[in-house]
Amino acid sequence: MDMGRESRWEKDAMTVEIVFALVTAVALAAVVFVAALTLALVCDLSGSAKKGVLTGGTWLGATAGMWRLVRVLRRFDEQRRKGR
Repeated sequence: MDMGRESRWEKDAMTVEIVFALVTAVALAAVVFVAALTLALVCDLSGSAKKGVLTGGTWLGATAGMWRLVRVLRRFDEQRRKGR
């Protein structure tokens, strides 16, 4: 095997980790948005208040999802560099 080239196992591990990061990021974003939606429905908000809560939930969900995606992939890269 050439130095600097990944084996098939390493490529498969990277693919699995990328899919895991994407799935968990989407799940986290959905949970955060559903929490904001539930808050808007339970508190019986209407008009601009409901729109504000849903917009905030969307932004928080997107931010949480991106944070999760980056965190998982950086952790995988750190462990890969250590040889684990």
